[in-house]
Amino acid sequence: MLLQATPRDAGKVTVVDMGGRITLGEGSALLRKTIRQLLEDQRMLILLNLADVDYIDSSGIGELVSGFTTVKGRGGDLKLLHLTKKVHDLLQITKLFTVFEVFSDERSAVQSFN
Repeated sequence: MLLQATPRDAGKVTVVDMGGRITLGEGSALLRKTIRQLLEDQRMLILLNLADVDYIDSSGIGELVSGFTTVKGRGGDLKLLHLTKKVHDLLQITKLFTVFEVFSDERSAVQSFN
């Protein structure tokens, strides 16, 4: 399944509902394009809702890290919401669970940006 990304506003935070696979090619390119577009629109607080992302390959992980670094470099913040078990395990194995702030509740995640 191709990756889909649908941004929506939650106050000053932009929640991006994602579904599909973040893999080499179109998936990681869409993630990169979405984050860059939000930054161009001065949307600096980004919450990626990964509830419907069933698979991330190494390219997708690299794109998450790149997006995180780009957002932080511009003075913003990027956090993750609703990880599936597979994605959660992958972030733990790669030790990236310590890099990203991860939430299981959208309200708590949005409030954490304050």
